[in-house]
Amino acid sequence: MLLVKELVRLKVQDVAELVGISVRTLHHYDEIGLLTPEKDPDTGYRDYHDEDLTVLQHILFFKTLGFSLQDIKEIIHNPDYDQLEALKLHRKMLIDKRDQLDQMLQTVDETIRAQEGGVPMANDDKFKGFDFSHNPYEAEARERWGDAKVDEAQANAMQMGEDQQEQMNEIYRELAAIRHEDPASKLAQDGIKEWYDFLNHHFATYTPDMFKGLGMMYVQDERFQKNIDQFGDGLAQFMSEAMAVFADRQKSEA
Repeated sequence: MLLVKELVRLKVQDVAELVGISVRTLHHYDEIGLLTPEKDPDTGYRDYHDEDLTVLQHILFFKTLGFSLQDIKEIIHNPDYDQLEALKLHRKMLIDKRDQLDQMLQTVDETIRAQEGGVPMANDDKFKGFDFSHNPYEAEARERWGDAKVDEAQANAMQMGEDQQEQMNEIYRELAAIRHEDPASKLAQDGIKEWYDFLNHHFATYTPDMFKGLGMMYVQDERFQKNIDQFGDGLAQFMSEAMAVFADRQKSEA
């Protein structure tokens, strides 16, 4: 007789107890589109299946390793996302994190011995194992599954000549002058189209979705926001909203 494995169907409370996280956290993941289980058509309750639990495992792996929820969402919902490849990357990250913790434990032990009257520590030995840099694997993950086009654009930006830089700054200044307008207005959309054309000519080929995603980065990444807002407070937010409208209109007209 052929046995058919019954699909797992867990309610949100069951998943919260299984994983050890709160129901509110699972609701939040659903609300932001990070993990969206099926809804029971009769009750409206969330039903979590095997695949949902697998996705949740990956979310928590990335979260434990210091990735933001927005970065995790971009990674796991990318069409090129490979779960097995991600697990191998997680394993490498965890091994390196374990090595760092082992080094910090060694530093603590040596510090204890020194303070108990042992051999004094050299100054550089006191800080072995500490690492306050950004997650070294985040760039790799973003390149594989996230905003690779943003990285490509940043690389191209480093090679810009003075004329291109001035042209870009002029567009920023023009948009800053109208940043208090409705992002969906003709004035705003004409200005953002100039930005769209400039990016596609000098940086990378952007689909409407990529352009919209780039606009989201303007307000989600402090480096982008700070650089753009130097032309006018609130410019990054205005551009992000105008870019989203432009992209949606491009898609609807296609």
